[in-house]
Amino acid sequence: MIKIAVLITCFNRVEKTINCLKVLYSQRGVDNVAFQVFLTDDNSPDQTGKVIKSQFPEINVGYGDGNLFWAGGMRNSWQMAINQGTDFDYYLLLNDDTYLFDDCISRILDVNRKLFEKYKKESITIGTTVDPESGKFTYGGFKLTSKFRLKYKFVTHNEVEEPCDLGCANIMLVPSAIVKKNGILGEKFIHGIADFEYTMRAKRNGFLVFSAPGVYGYCKYDHGKSWKSQKTSFKERLAYMYSPKGLAYKEFIYFVKKYFPLDTPIIASKLWIKTIFPFLYDKFKTDGQII
Repeated sequence: MIKIAVLITCFNRVEKTINCLKVLYSQRGVDNVAFQVFLTDDNSPDQTGKVIKSQFPEINVGYGDGNLFWAGGMRNSWQMAINQGTDFDYYLLLNDDTYLFDDCISRILDVNRKLFEKYKKESITIGTTVDPESGKFTYGGFKLTSKFRLKYKFVTHNEVEEPCDLGCANIMLVPSAIVKKNGILGEKFIHGIADFEYTMRAKRNGFLVFSAPGVYGYCKYDHGKSWKSQKTSFKERLAYMYSPKGLAYKEFIYFVKKYFPLDTPIIASKLWIKTIFPFLYDKFKTDGQII
């Protein structure tokens, strides 16, 4: 029996969280899989955690004080799973706004097993998601296009796995052997960037990261533009630059210094330009990439 700890954090969107769990529990082809869900509710006004516990009593629910954000909530769920003492084979990081295809777990496990047989190394396996309406790719794995700069492209393939460097934790399967050496999501990160850093750290530690072939679930892209318009006040823009849900300046610069030190001055300059002169981005930039 394959044992999986499913890790989720949530905040104030109980219907989405319930739907996420319903499709998780509707997986097919998993007769040889036993999974436990560890969910952290970061003090949701809609009492998501209590509602979930009443509808899914088997789920392990933890609570935050409203300051955990995504990375902190996921660390809490991950630590809950470790502290429970079960010898899990895998940890599946899952966003509560991500709706798995009904064969997702069986497919991603099969891909991970074949990768180990092929490369004789453990690997993190990333599942790609698409927008449920447009069918456009939303989250998944990214391949660096430079050794020294934080430049990357989205990777996916319908037939074969694709090596990547940065992975989104909307659907991220991590073998326990990697966790024993790599640990969990880094304490330096409050909200975003933590999943990218985790996959980069895993590669430094000698593990592999792959985007699994095909698509594994639905998730809308909700990041939007990564800057505040010139129409907003400088005070608002400065607050956004340092906000965990904005540009997360301190966490982002820490990440860049650690993995792309030569790119640090350039990226720091771009973040300040976005904040002081956002009209340049208003005019010439349309995508939501953080830099």
